[in-house]
Amino acid sequence: MCQSLVDKVARSRALAAVSDPDILVLFEDWLEELEEEVADLARRQGQLTADSIGQALGISRTGAELLLRKLQREDKLPLPGREP
Repeated sequence: MCQSLVDKVARSRALAAVSDPDILVLFEDWLEELEEEVADLARRQGQLTADSIGQALGISRTGAELLLRKLQREDKLPLPGREP
């Protein structure tokens, strides 16, 4: 696990070194829009799955799973089986 963490830090530093700050801002804006759309879906539909998010937003199931977990971790969406 420690080696994996070190590898991820090294990759993020490498990406930061070649990333254009304007592109990073655009990506962050896009991610915020996706988060808002997922929160809106949750309000309208209740329980969400990665498949339903992926279909609604036109993103991959894996991307939807990552987004769903991120929002749950940040307490922006309830965890499955728990009321908001």
